[in-house]
Amino acid sequence: MFTNPFSSWLSARSGRKTRRKVLVKQLHERDRHRVLRHFLALDNSDRLLRFGTNLPDELVEAYVAKIDFSHDTVYGVYNPVFKLVAVGHLAFAPTQASTHALSSTTKDIVAEFGVSVSASARGLGIGSKLFERAAIRCRNLDVDTLYMHCLSSNQTMMHIAKKAGMEIQRDYGEADAYLRLLPPDPASMLREAIDEQFATIDYTLKANTRAAVKFFVPKK
Repeated sequence: MFTNPFSSWLSARSGRKTRRKVLVKQLHERDRHRVLRHFLALDNSDRLLRFGTNLPDELVEAYVAKIDFSHDTVYGVYNPVFKLVAVGHLAFAPTQASTHALSSTTKDIVAEFGVSVSASARGLGIGSKLFERAAIRCRNLDVDTLYMHCLSSNQTMMHIAKKAGMEIQRDYGEADAYLRLLPPDPASMLREAIDEQFATIDYTLKANTRAAVKFFVPKK
C-alpha cells in the first residue's frame, strides 16, 4: 500500500512517541567535513567493521579526501540536532575492473555499498534505509548488481543483506553479498525523487535551526 510521504514526514517532525521516520539525504562536497567527523568518531571496533581493518586517523582522512561526490553517491542521516549519525557510500566501478563483479551481469558498471551508523543512532533501522536508497539509486542508473563486502562477524551488515534477500558467500571470516536489481521504472524514479525531496526539506530545517541556535545562544 502506498504511504503518503508528506504525512510520514510530518509525523517525523512532530512530537509523537513513535519511531522517528528515517530520512536519507544525498550528501555533497559541502558535507565532506561532516563525513570525516563521523568516521573519526567511530571507535576501533566500529572502524574494523566498516573498513575491514582498524584504520588509523590519517588513513580515514585519506579515504574521505578521495571520495568523489560527482562520481559515487554518498548518503547520510542527520539527527534532530543536525549531527551526521550515519553514512552510506555507494561506489561505482567498471565491471571488468571489479574483482567483485558477478560473471552473469551484462552491465558495464557494478556498485559496491558500505555503511556505518553511530552508536547513538543504532536500532532505528537506519542501515536498512540507507541500503534501500542505494538500491533504488542503482536501479535508476540501470545498474543490476549491488555488492557488499564485510567481515562475517558484522551482524548489522549480515542482517541488512539477509533482509534484502542478497546472495551471501562466506570465506575465511569474510562475506560477500550480492543483490540482483530490477530495471528502472516510473515508480522507482518517483520514489527516489520523493525521498530526496523530503530529506532535503528536513535537512534544510535542521540546518537553519542549528544556525539559529548558534546565533542566538551565546557560548559559555
